[in-house]
Amino acid sequence: MQIRLSGAWVSDLPQPGMAEIEGLLGKDAGISQVTFDCRELQAWDSSLLTFLLRLVRQVEEGGIAVLQEGLPEGVQKLMHLATAVPEKAARQKAAREPFLSLVGNRVLAILREGEGMLAFLGESVQSFGRLVRGKARFRRSDFTLLLQECGIQALSIVSLISVLVGLILAFVGSVQLQTFGAQIYIADLVGIAMAREMGAMMTAIIMAGRTGAAFAAQLGTMEVNEEIDALKTLGFSPMDFLVLPRMLALILMMPLLCLYADLMGILGGAVVGIGMFDLTPVQYLNQTSNALDLIDFAVGIVKSAFFGILVALCGCYRGVQCGRSASAVGAAATSAVVMAIVLIILSDGLFAVLTNVLGI
Repeated sequence: MQIRLSGAWVSDLPQPGMAEIEGLLGKDAGISQVTFDCRELQAWDSSLLTFLLRLVRQVEEGGIAVLQEGLPEGVQKLMHLATAVPEKAARQKAAREPFLSLVGNRVLAILREGEGMLAFLGESVQSFGRLVRGKARFRRSDFTLLLQECGIQALSIVSLISVLVGLILAFVGSVQLQTFGAQIYIADLVGIAMAREMGAMMTAIIMAGRTGAAFAAQLGTMEVNEEIDALKTLGFSPMDFLVLPRMLALILMMPLLCLYADLMGILGGAVVGIGMFDLTPVQYLNQTSNALDLIDFAVGIVKSAFFGILVALCGCYRGVQCGRSASAVGAAATSAVVMAIVLIILSDGLFAVLTNVLGI
């Protein structure tokens, strides 16, 4: 049986229905194969493919062979792609995973994630060891650019957030202190809170969302483009060449940004204390200096350095472990920020317990 396709076979024009083909098949029961004659076919689009797929399915159910050699080459390729996966297999829904199996797989995934993180941490320590011995290889120009990115370029957002946090702390505290006529202690509240807690934590969270995500996206893109594999092929350690300078830059810049955030937060508190509660600048400054000592600033600086390690580790780890697709890069950046913030909050709680036990 031969089917002739002629004219312009496009969706804008009416096409013959399957009823005509079924009628022909029913009249001639001796048909053994179906061929096509497309010499007069002038144009075609997806409507032709839809018709042919229905026709092939209908004919093959009757045990009749279909020869596609007479179809245009482009139609044959698209037909091959359309029939590469059986329709039932393509539409088959995944079986629902049992609850115990789901829990077990999640636990195994968490264990594998922890194992990968520990391995990455070990490689980072080894990379620092090679740096101490003078054997780590990375470009000093890259390190300088990373210092600028993690330091100077972050000053604007750190300034804004720190001043606002200082304003909020001063205003919230003043509502309670005003009841007892103790507005002068606004300076103590803001100074101690910024120096010991909020300066380091807010700086770390800002850097996690700004720099940690950037590290993950940069390394993830390099993983997608196989640049990390190229470094390994050339004999360069990705840990030394890519991860180490990023970790050093954050570790060095975080304490400086923390001190800057402390000063900006105290300035924000001074705006409220001096502008709304008639404190003189000299009173506010004297009260702040009497409330704070070097231990308070040292606690914040140590925290900020540790937070910098966490942000760099999370960003670089997620970037190196990124998949080979564009969506994987976005997922790596998001995961790096979430992981860093969670670890920052947990470690800050541990620091609070530790400083309380040590009495500092």
